[in-house]
Amino acid sequence: MTTIQFNNHLLGLQDKLRYFALSLTANDEDAQDLLQETILKALTYRNQFTANTNFKAWVFTIMKNTFINNYRRNQKTKNTFDGGDDANRLAYRSNYASETPEMVHSVTEMNRYIDQLEDEFRIPFKMHTDGYKYKEIAEQLDLPIGTVKSRIFFTRKKLQEMLKDREGSYVY
Repeated sequence: MTTIQFNNHLLGLQDKLRYFALSLTANDEDAQDLLQETILKALTYRNQFTANTNFKAWVFTIMKNTFINNYRRNQKTKNTFDGGDDANRLAYRSNYASETPEMVHSVTEMNRYIDQLEDEFRIPFKMHTDGYKYKEIAEQLDLPIGTVKSRIFFTRKKLQEMLKDREGSYVY
């Protein structure tokens, strides 16, 4: 399929994609954002489309998966805030009433340890704890997915070593 044919097929599906996006999001603005993101991904990954297969199913699958990934990311970050130590503490707690001074200190200490790590370990680890998938991290940092997985694994090991002397350490 040539680039022009690909683009024409994609534009031909735009109305159907808009309706599908609206059925997923139930919001006009979110549906439009999802539609734009789907078209962008389809154009970006055009070379991954296999000729003589169902183009419509391929594009609709991109939209469905994009919606699911965005939903999951939003659910993970739903209760976090942009801010200082209070926001970090709120993100790690499960019950505000049971929060103890030791727990607050532990979270602060954990963040301090994470911030001490080299960028090559800290950045993928923070992205992972923020809800990004391995593949998304790999794409954004332009790294192989195996490298991302190993860096996150080794970051966990480094944090375990740093916190080894502490009883009841928190490990991601």
